[in-house]
Amino acid sequence: MELDYQLIGGRIARRRKVLRLTQAQVAEQCEISDQYLSNIERAVSIPSTEVIMRLAIALDTTPDEFLVGASRRHDESWKNVAEKLRALDEKQLRLVDGLIDFVAEWEL
Repeated sequence: MELDYQLIGGRIARRRKVLRLTQAQVAEQCEISDQYLSNIERAVSIPSTEVIMRLAIALDTTPDEFLVGASRRHDESWKNVAEKLRALDEKQLRLVDGLIDFVAEWEL
């Protein structure tokens, strides 16, 4: 599955605007710079899995709203996963990122 970062950035920006939040407000909640958030929204930078999760929490949605345009706001399990990801170091996050890619491509 090829991700379209232009679409992802647009979805993030749209959700932020629906909530009437500035880039600075969201960036502060996600512990990233507002310039980095701007770059993500314009598809200049590619966000990590961790940043997508942080953005989803800050924008009260699920990562799939950004990644595929669908949301499961009533499913709280993604929030539990996001909280667990916060405790991981960089090496562990790379491993989880690869595992997510594997699972996403796996035919059930």
